[in-house]
Amino acid sequence: MTHLFTDEHALALDAADPLRHFRDEFHLPLHDGAPQAYFVGNSLGLQPKGARAHVEEVLDKWAREAVEGHFTGSAQWMPYHELVRDPLARVVGAQPSEVVAMNSLTANLHFMLVSFYRPTRERPVLLMEAGAFPSDRYALESQVRFHGFDPAEALVEVEPDNADGTFSMAAIERAIAEHGPQLAAIVWPGVQYRTGQAFDLKEIARLGHAAGAVVGFDLAHAVGNLPLRLHDADADFAVWCHYKYMNAGPGAVAGCFVHERHARTDRPRFAGWWGNDASVRFRMGPQFSPTPGADGWQLSNPPILGLAPLRASLDQFDRATLPALRAKSEALTGYLEALMDTDLRDVLQVATPREPERRGCQLSIRVIGGRERGRDLFDFLAARGVLGDWREPDVIRISPVPLYNTFADVLRFARTVREWRT
Repeated sequence: MTHLFTDEHALALDAADPLRHFRDEFHLPLHDGAPQAYFVGNSLGLQPKGARAHVEEVLDKWAREAVEGHFTGSAQWMPYHELVRDPLARVVGAQPSEVVAMNSLTANLHFMLVSFYRPTRERPVLLMEAGAFPSDRYALESQVRFHGFDPAEALVEVEPDNADGTFSMAAIERAIAEHGPQLAAIVWPGVQYRTGQAFDLKEIARLGHAAGAVVGFDLAHAVGNLPLRLHDADADFAVWCHYKYMNAGPGAVAGCFVHERHARTDRPRFAGWWGNDASVRFRMGPQFSPTPGADGWQLSNPPILGLAPLRASLDQFDRATLPALRAKSEALTGYLEALMDTDLRDVLQVATPREPERRGCQLSIRVIGGRERGRDLFDFLAARGVLGDWREPDVIRISPVPLYNTFADVLRFARTVREWRT
């Protein structure tokens, strides 16, 4: 299978790619005057060229109209967040009323837990995965403490049971069954950030609900990466960011899902005026009457300049379609895996599940020989314009993103590893 390493093979795959023209819609970082092989969309997506026009539209409107910009034109600021509602719902598989773009990811996680983590003496347990992204771990532990419980007892971290650090569904099911009578809530990732493992959200929600718990998901590494069906998965809530696969810029406004069964709820929440019923918001009354649906969890008027790039990104997702993006993603990641299997097994080990349905576009790689060799390879790649990212203690994450990565990029990665090996 040495033909896999030929330019002709990679270029033929790229020529047959129906999404190849989307690469031209992005600004590609340069290395020595040529485009990088950029595999870090799982950390910060590239800038869509269309983002600038949306930002400048806001800036120009602000310059010309000042406060009147809230009420004029097709992109007026008062209902600006509604411009992203329908396409965002399509990306995550939800009804439009179930999604809202607001705040940042960890802030949204806290706001959701205010409503959905309601521990009692009998049911105090909040269940999560061991090795979660630190911000999630900090947020969940602080929520347990805030409610007066001891995290050593009420915060349960499920350990991975596979040798590669991934989780079987059996391990998740056992943990839910073991803690079921004491279980208040589950917060689980859509894709685990270090290993790249994807999870069956519908089954986790089913198991959690059967145990009497609420179930929420952190989809930071899943949104824009995998086709999602949040409504049908029956999650109570979900949160995510838009700066990774959604390409909305550093620190972009985040996203939130609240299932329609909670559209009108007496669950407690932290309230702000932008969550108040829009029909009475400007009466400035003292009574908070939440807008039905996810909009009712908003606090302040949205940052218009922060939302503007997301419009460009969502337009791309609508035109590309998630099924087509997923098909290309599987092909790119499969090609990367095949190159490693063919000639790099003596150098690299893949920690991400082999089955396409159990992963997105990210492959988490360990270098045989330990952490120092791993860092050496990582630095060698970066010095030659092949950019992945490093996660302690010993993982290099390589994520071929279907909107802008090519099969030639993937081949360049494998060839550079070969160069390092010699």
